[in-house]
Amino acid sequence: MRLFRLKRMKAVLSALVLVLTGLTACGSAQEAGGKEKVVLNEVAHSIFYAPMYVAIEEGYFEEAGIDLELVTGFGADKTMTALLTGEADIGFMGCESTVYTYVGGNEDYAVNFAQLTQRAGNFLVSRTPMDSFSWDMLKGKDVLGGRAGGMPQMVFEFILLKNGIDPKTDVNIDQSIDFGSTAAAFSGGQGDFTVEFEPHATLLEEKKDGYVVASLGEDSGYVPYTSFSAKRSFIEEKPQVIQAFTDALQKGMDYVQTHSAEEIAKVIAPQFPETNFDTLTTIIDRYHKQDTWKENLVFEKNAFDLLKNILRTSGVLEEDVPYEDLVVTDFAKKAVEN
Repeated sequence: MRLFRLKRMKAVLSALVLVLTGLTACGSAQEAGGKEKVVLNEVAHSIFYAPMYVAIEEGYFEEAGIDLELVTGFGADKTMTALLTGEADIGFMGCESTVYTYVGGNEDYAVNFAQLTQRAGNFLVSRTPMDSFSWDMLKGKDVLGGRAGGMPQMVFEFILLKNGIDPKTDVNIDQSIDFGSTAAAFSGGQGDFTVEFEPHATLLEEKKDGYVVASLGEDSGYVPYTSFSAKRSFIEEKPQVIQAFTDALQKGMDYVQTHSAEEIAKVIAPQFPETNFDTLTTIIDRYHKQDTWKENLVFEKNAFDLLKNILRTSGVLEEDVPYEDLVVTDFAKKAVEN
């Protein structure tokens, strides 16, 4: 029944997108007398999401007729709650959260309409330098990990299993520390290794409290790590807003593909006033070299199938979840043309 309803919704959306983009400039959400207010809740405020901040700082959302309010949720569970309760119009988080909501039976579930990152954004940090790291070096070691069921932890476990390591018996993974606090705990002496996002990985290196020895993004391969989603009802009611939002994002994606790390850093520096410019540039360059950001925002089926495989491997998904129910690609495809 759900599959039938969403196929019908996709057909309606496709027609609406064509009509609305014909009536507005490049899918602009602007109405007479002002801009459309959109609340975007992001899972974390991270340099990992540079294209989005480029779109903000370069004024692409304003050009598209959107008055954007950015709120940080500090966790996918909190971002999804904000989305489902109407506190946010659009959520940006790991797409596994949309699967959990769908499986949970929520009728007005979240649908993914744009994929931003295609690599994991975290790094394995060791307490001591290692010139030739291999994953089997984690056997018997204490590692500061992530929240159970979250993409960072699941991708970490996925890599371990790929390398013949049982994450439950071969490694001591501490998942008791809050997101964002693991770097401080590591600096304080906890763990032999820690899995860190930027800027924490680089900052640990700068303080000589740790050393990056592996990129989870490189070792896991291409993974649909983060995406933008909105409730079905919002997409049905305001397709012109989703299109304008996606158009603005695509411009941010285009910018990071055609500019240097230093140029990107100059643009997004206001978003990260606590990070010095050299560190910001180093982090962007690291993400750029591992092909973190997609060239377009289309969430392909093969990426969704890989996500489901990771969820099954981690033991958090038993039933199949249809791609057609949880992903809409019309807006991202149109954004490439605009």
